[in-house]
Amino acid sequence: MRERRMGRLGWGVGEIGYGMWGIGGGPGGFTGWDYDAAPVALDLAVDSGCTFFDTAWVYGRGVSETMLGELRRRRPDAGLRLATKVPPLNREWPPRPQDTLEDVFPTEHVLEYTRRSLDNLGVEKIDLLQLHVWEDRWAAEPGWQRAVARLKEEGLIDGFGISVNRWEPTNCFAALDTGLVDAVQVIYNVFDQAPEDELFPRALEENIAIIARVPFDEGSLTGTLRADTTFPPEDWRAVYFGPENLGPTVERVEALRELVPEGTTLPELALRFALHHPAVSAVIPGMRRPEHVRANLAVAQAPELPADLLDALRAHRWDRTPTAWSM
Repeated sequence: MRERRMGRLGWGVGEIGYGMWGIGGGPGGFTGWDYDAAPVALDLAVDSGCTFFDTAWVYGRGVSETMLGELRRRRPDAGLRLATKVPPLNREWPPRPQDTLEDVFPTEHVLEYTRRSLDNLGVEKIDLLQLHVWEDRWAAEPGWQRAVARLKEEGLIDGFGISVNRWEPTNCFAALDTGLVDAVQVIYNVFDQAPEDELFPRALEENIAIIARVPFDEGSLTGTLRADTTFPPEDWRAVYFGPENLGPTVERVEALRELVPEGTTLPELALRFALHHPAVSAVIPGMRRPEHVRANLAVAQAPELPADLLDALRAHRWDRTPTAWSM
């Protein structure tokens, strides 16, 4: 697999990483997890050159982190880089307008969940610790800054990052001004191209790593959704792909199909798009089963998108603003 640099952190990673939300299971996420298949999928990913794994405490309430820690112990010489996230104290994704930094990331909460993640992962230092949500109105407050500085001084984390809210790629610029943010995780795909406008140029200029998440738009860009698709009530996609979003999404996906090159698939095209931008350090598709791993990591061998196809994909940009169902 081709390797890219994780910004000013300086370490290299395979350009296709592993998003570990779906594999962790548990409430509030994706249904269909398989804890028996998960270790097979994770080992296969390592065999295929994957070295960057992104998890969070909330993915299975520690289950995903524990899986990743077990993988690292099985594969101690694989050069794996582990990223995780501190959950908001009030469990609100994204933060509400009235939420303060103390409501979401008080200093002791950040320190406590860093310790939990260290235990779950079985490591002495986390390669990249991220805050799982963010509001730039908190940027000047000292609490989170003290926590990050302390964790770095004590050698408990190597890098610090922010996972920005859906469709708000610039809602981190004041935080970047502090110089404490080494990486930004952002939604980036054929539909959600807005990070290219301001965030990516700044990341390139300041050598900040970009982790591109949701390259398949929560599954729509795999091409498997239909106008009558439903999800179990406990699956968060039952809200995301509700009546306001499902129909328009399916229409836009159908319009994309004519651009898929012969002999390839829509998911492959979606991943190749997410990889094309030089600001992107890693793309992290979710992969719950070995067949997902094989299909996605094979894209690392694909050539760059030709300019005419890239131009055609740009016409499918879909600018949206956060709403009640877009968590």
